[in-house]
Amino acid sequence: MAHNPWLKKIRAAGQWKHAIQAYLACSAMADDLIGQIVGALEESKYADNTIIVLWSDHGFQLGEKERWAKYSLWERATRVNLVWVAPGVTQPGSTSAKPVNLLDIYPTLASLTGCEPPENQLEGNDLTVLMKNPEASWDKTSLTVFGYKNYGLRSLRYRYITYADGTEELYDHEKDRWEWNNLADDPEYAGIKKKMRKEIPAHHEPPGVTYVPPRRKPSAR
Repeated sequence: MAHNPWLKKIRAAGQWKHAIQAYLACSAMADDLIGQIVGALEESKYADNTIIVLWSDHGFQLGEKERWAKYSLWERATRVNLVWVAPGVTQPGSTSAKPVNLLDIYPTLASLTGCEPPENQLEGNDLTVLMKNPEASWDKTSLTVFGYKNYGLRSLRYRYITYADGTEELYDHEKDRWEWNNLADDPEYAGIKKKMRKEIPAHHEPPGVTYVPPRRKPSAR
């Protein structure tokens, strides 16, 4: 694939460990700087009436599945941090494993601030229900689009990926957290795949500047 040469070059130069160290150092530096910002906020008069939202735009593969990049529909590249502090709503230290999307940020902010967003024009969901109760009932999924007709759909338990050429991947996160065992061709999971396929968009934007994401072949069982 197009981005595999990056990992090959890093390996050939004997820099794989150092490259991971550099990535972790960048993360640590960002964490420290965020801490300084939050610390300054806590010492200000705005500490009790300021909503904090922290997120990133993508994950990153550091050699997993022979990849050194973000360009895929797998968990490593599509899962991001999403942290909320909403005074009077969120509880310190609380977390939720329910699948959400960055499209949810705007409708959630609108809900928290009492704003009226455009009616029937938002794709995202209001996350305040999970802020108030992280274990609340939640049947939403999270969709990622990568290039023309390439989609990844994440439910609480499964990730289903379908590509423009018709190939598919399905991973069970209860048994396979890092998505090594592709279950797409396993008849036992045909029902799960059929259900998730209903949430894949039926309308596709025409191809323009796009990428071809990598995929995994079904694993032997």
